Amino acid sequence: MKHLKKYQQSFELALKDFIKNKEPNGLYSPINYLVSQGGKRLRPVLVLMASDIFGKKQEKAISAALAIEIFHNFTLMHDDIMDAAPLRRGLPTVHHKWNLNTGILSGDAMLIQAYQSLEGYDDILYGKLIRLLSQTAMQVCEGQQYDIDFESQHKVSQDNYLRMIRLKTGVLLGCALKMGAWIGEAKHNDSKAIYDFGVLLGIAFQIKDDYLDAFGNPSSFGKQLGGDIIENKKTILFHLAMSMGSIIEQNQLKKWFASPIERANANNKIKAVKNIFDSTGASKACQNLVTHYTESAFENIHTLDIEDKGKKLFKAFGIYLMNRQF
Repeated sequence: MKHLKKYQQSFELALKDFIKNKEPNGLYSPINYLVSQGGKRLRPVLVLMASDIFGKKQEKAISAALAIEIFHNFTLMHDDIMDAAPLRRGLPTVHHKWNLNTGILSGDAMLIQAYQSLEGYDDILYGKLIRLLSQTAMQVCEGQQYDIDFESQHKVSQDNYLRMIRLKTGVLLGCALKMGAWIGEAKHNDSKAIYDFGVLLGIAFQIKDDYLDAFGNPSSFGKQLGGDIIENKKTILFHLAMSMGSIIEQNQLKKWFASPIERANANNKIKAVKNIFDSTGASKACQNLVTHYTESAFENIHTLDIEDKGKKLFKAFGIYLMNRQF
């Protein structure tokens, strides 16, 4: 979106200043390697946007935007270790490029850097931001544990899955927006509403990710389609298919997800599972859920005590996420 460019450009300049050669090189080079790979930068943009719309120039929110993005990348570094993932954004993951110990220690350092980035704010605001980040960090860890638990559980309800993605993804978007709102000196009701907007938008974002992993355009999605299917990840598509499908379709799906599959046969598995997602109506229901959570998020925008221009900007951001193909 064109109107996001100013926020993205401001953040990228700040990030370049953050990425400096420090000693010991073995600790900081992996950090710089990961954060410089790019990514959507959605979370820091939300911090800057909220601060700007609620009344303060975006420059005042740069440090909080850095804190959010560094924290997000810290979670990615450790997620990659837990998932034994070889690639991140098309490049070797930190623990593959260096080693496991480096991935753990550099990730720990990133978490500390995220908190350090907030130290420049006045004591009252600093205390609020730190407490919010700590609460969010713990919720993200809870969501990650649920995700790990679900891998070994034969039956997971759709509600439990949605709770998991709220914690893993939604609360960090809410945190980004609330930080920006506080820096912009928003009223209490507005900071709460914009947090709820972010959480709901984060849920829609993750459901869209689940959908794109199976049905996205390979040229725009940026990674192999069907990765979740190959790895037997029971995303929202799986849960919808299990709740909407016939006994035969449920058994077929459980059979496909029962064991790992050789890469040579991966395409057959992806095709078969996607056919089940389509035949059960899960793929359509998944898209409907994206729309539902996005529109639910918009209800919080209407209550904000800001100019219509700001409301339109927040809504345009939500529509952009809902319609994205990457």
